Amino acid sequence: MKPRLLLLLTIAVFAPSALAEDWPEWRGKGRHGIWTEDGILDRFPSTGLKPLWRTPVRAGYTGPSVANGRLYLTDFQPTAGRTGIERILCLDQRTGKVLWTREWPADYKGLSYPLGPRATPTVDGDRVYAVGATGLLFCLRTSNGEILWQKDYRQDYGLQLPGWGMASAPLIDGDRLIALVGGRPNAKMMAFDKRTGKELWRALDHEAEPGYGQPILTTANGIRQVLIWHATALAALQPETGRVLWQQPFKVTYGMTLATPVTTGNRILVSAFYNGSLLVQNDGDKAAQLWKGNSDNEINTDGLHAVVNTPVIDGDYIYGICSYGQFRCLRLSTGERVWETLDVTKEKARWASGFIVRHKDRYFINNDRGDLIIARLSPEGYKEISRTPLIKPTSNSGNRRELGAVNWSHPAYANRNIYARNDEEIIAYSLRK
Repeated sequence: MKPRLLLLLTIAVFAPSALAEDWPEWRGKGRHGIWTEDGILDRFPSTGLKPLWRTPVRAGYTGPSVANGRLYLTDFQPTAGRTGIERILCLDQRTGKVLWTREWPADYKGLSYPLGPRATPTVDGDRVYAVGATGLLFCLRTSNGEILWQKDYRQDYGLQLPGWGMASAPLIDGDRLIALVGGRPNAKMMAFDKRTGKELWRALDHEAEPGYGQPILTTANGIRQVLIWHATALAALQPETGRVLWQQPFKVTYGMTLATPVTTGNRILVSAFYNGSLLVQNDGDKAAQLWKGNSDNEINTDGLHAVVNTPVIDGDYIYGICSYGQFRCLRLSTGERVWETLDVTKEKARWASGFIVRHKDRYFINNDRGDLIIARLSPEGYKEISRTPLIKPTSNSGNRRELGAVNWSHPAYANRNIYARNDEEIIAYSLRK
């Protein structure tokens, strides 16, 4: 065979895998909720998606992480009342075969929604970091699940467990693992040496509950910072030292800081179920409120009151799902509502929700009814391109729902596939064109 032809065949065989993209943490790389892979289908087949594989799992809310050919997720099996076993699983992302598991006992006494873990595993090279619902943090070797070090937020740092448990996935920044711990004294946020678990710094007072926020990294006016939205404020910390750069007060009812902060330029958006939305100007070493919604009511809402979903910012507009399933568009400059529709969730019900991921000029949305949607969003309105069943909803929503259950787990988009889980199984589907 001629060398040139051999080279072309080699490129043809290996180019697709070379362009594959991992999903190593909550909302994908960088926690932005953006999927960048090429070669993705334009519409779903009329006959629906066919599973590449499906693997039984136990109950839990955590979405999967995918990195270096492996998939990680956590789950829970009750054994007596609200006590049981949490575990992390490692699967072959191509076949769904379980490669290893690691278990530990967990007591969900006093925990609302005692179904399973909430925090998506964070993968960093040859290590994966997992947090259980009661505040157990593990650093494990990705090859075999060996526990390299571990922490107990309650025993080690005096955490008073919030009502819905610990839902915050730890964040990697260089050699640091930065986590929402809720510790005492003044250790709401902590950083550890990611290799040894040694404490590096602690920050923020412990007087108010920690909330459920996900830390993210951003840069404003050349100043790198880690953002954390906790129960009383949106805060920016220096990631190297934990020094508080600024805090913008925003007291959130029941500490429901569920939506991840969204950044665009030097602006930051957060949105809460009861208290609505807040837009902040971030100047690096200081911040200022640009606008805040006026409503503190889950029903009489004046902007966007997100719950188990994170809004997106596209140009000059915000798109997200409100407290009773209304998909809304707001003006970024003012928070004024432009339009709303129930076409995404199909149901005006408390906490009706979905997860929104941007792909090129369109969005993939999986609603809590178990549908996967491709849509385009603009100030002119919501335009649905395609919709297909994705996964059976199995979780108790705590209120009346048309299908009797919901799916509140964020899927992973990686290697041109989607990986989705419920309380019974995890399923992989190809989204290749």
